[in-house]
Amino acid sequence: MTNLRRAGDGDLERIRLWRNHPDVRRVSFTTHEIGAEEHRAWFASVRDDETRRVLVYLHKDVPAGVVLFSDVTSAGSAEWAFYLDGDGLGRDLLAAWMRLEREAVDYAFEELGLEVLGGATLADNRQVLQLHRRFGFTEVRRYVREVDGVPREVVWTELRAADYRARKSRKQR
Repeated sequence: MTNLRRAGDGDLERIRLWRNHPDVRRVSFTTHEIGAEEHRAWFASVRDDETRRVLVYLHKDVPAGVVLFSDVTSAGSAEWAFYLDGDGLGRDLLAAWMRLEREAVDYAFEELGLEVLGGATLADNRQVLQLHRRFGFTEVRRYVREVDGVPREVVWTELRAADYRARKSRKQR
């Protein structure tokens, strides 16, 4: 059973609050506080876009995070990102983080049928990079991107379907 579901209009304000949390903004490529109108416009642009998915993660049946898939291609690749309700999860934050990553990766390969799942992470976001490594992602490249006019190092990681299946098979033994 998955703890991911498609986001709807009723989720918009909570997603915006999670996204505007200072800890999330600090590790994002867009760091300004997002207003309600900007957020509604973003959701309207992605809601019916077949190359994108916005999913709400449920922790103990309570909305607690969001998973974003973009550039979902017919060739079987996509980029992903996520963030959690850090304040609402409290002591469950680490457990939710692990479960969200596991379920998002499962969704990518089992529901979307991807061959490659990739993502960009700021190099100083060591916790997320470590989590990705734990789930089998490998570093593909590093590059510099401006964030708020400041050059920041970015790490691109990927997980291939064959590696995902091999890891899953080993864990089921």
